[in-house]
Amino acid sequence: MRVLIVTAGSRGDVAPFTGLGRRLSDAGHQVAVAAHASFAGLIGACGLEFRPVPGDPQGLIRDWARAGSREEARALTRAYAEGLADGVAQAVAGGADLLLTPFGPAPLSRTAGEAYGISVVGTYLVPAFATGRFALPHANGAGGAGPGRGPEGNLAAGRDVLRRADAALAGAVTRLRALLGLPDGTPSAPADIRPVFHGYSPLVVPRPDDWPSGVDVTGYWWPARPAGWQPPPELVDFLQAGPPPVFVGFGSMAPGEGERLGELVAAAVRRAGVRVVVQAGWAGLSGQGDDVLAVGDVPHDWLFPRTAAVVHHAGAGTTGAGLRAGVPAVPVPVMADQPFWASRLHELGVAPRPLPFQDLTAENLGDAITACLSEPVHRRRASELARGIATEDGAASLLAHIGGPDGAG
Repeated sequence: MRVLIVTAGSRGDVAPFTGLGRRLSDAGHQVAVAAHASFAGLIGACGLEFRPVPGDPQGLIRDWARAGSREEARALTRAYAEGLADGVAQAVAGGADLLLTPFGPAPLSRTAGEAYGISVVGTYLVPAFATGRFALPHANGAGGAGPGRGPEGNLAAGRDVLRRADAALAGAVTRLRALLGLPDGTPSAPADIRPVFHGYSPLVVPRPDDWPSGVDVTGYWWPARPAGWQPPPELVDFLQAGPPPVFVGFGSMAPGEGERLGELVAAAVRRAGVRVVVQAGWAGLSGQGDDVLAVGDVPHDWLFPRTAAVVHHAGAGTTGAGLRAGVPAVPVPVMADQPFWASRLHELGVAPRPLPFQDLTAENLGDAITACLSEPVHRRRASELARGIATEDGAASLLAHIGGPDGAG
């Protein structure tokens, strides 16, 4: 079967699908991933076909930060979404028997599937159905966690998230329907897709019992390692030269703020008295000092088990990688779904209270690292969760649904 995975966004929106794609490929399917051009190398190095989708997510995040008004930010989002619509049309025209889609581009994938008569399966990386158990990621309010909301408040907040997500792509869906010759109609929302598999651990966020049938939580889809990858010698030497360091990285967040953040991290390291591996990420984070080493992209499944703790922006993928490694965390959420995952890490007992990025100082970061390392319960709880997560096979139920290469489940 020809399987096309349609995704968009930052590395965290792409990397899990390299692992899922490899599992599908190993099962005999032909797998292509449609994503932004900056991820062509990553996808190709994982042995998967790449199909380009227009857009520069790094530039979009930078432009959002510079936007002078909410309307300007919305205009940037609309332009990005319209580019996605064109890209999805081209990617699906390249041929597919099945579309897999995360939540973000789901309305576009659903529309393309309608036009070409192709089944669409949801492969969501974040909770994406309203529930009384918790407020969905992106909910208005502190972290989307909604302390004190109650079931009705959580449900209302979740429905508001879904309405806003649908509205953000409504114009792009209309554009795509016109491109593909479909009649005018009400766009299908992401929540209309069935089945949906959520690619995170039920130990981290259990499946709510008020979710509809055909919606499951399966376990993580771990990113594949690029073929032939080896750790940089300087990183190996640094790890061997002293006690396990703390990892610090903000992923795709804060582009262009590397120098400021590098100085802040260096001061926090001195305050906490720890060694640190800093991942540059889109911020271009730099390393300063004898006990700090700056690195580029390093597979988290290799690096994180060699660290004492991980300081990160609490993106879904990095959150999962830290839990898999069994190390405590210091979550520093910036935007989007990150406050949700940061709050969850704290609730699970593997992290101190989240430290919002906008409040970050050398003093409070240094103190948070000290608190994380000095409280044994964080590491103990992280180890317990890691053992449970290790028993899960997040791709198994999706593979069973799809069946063999001929599509017979």
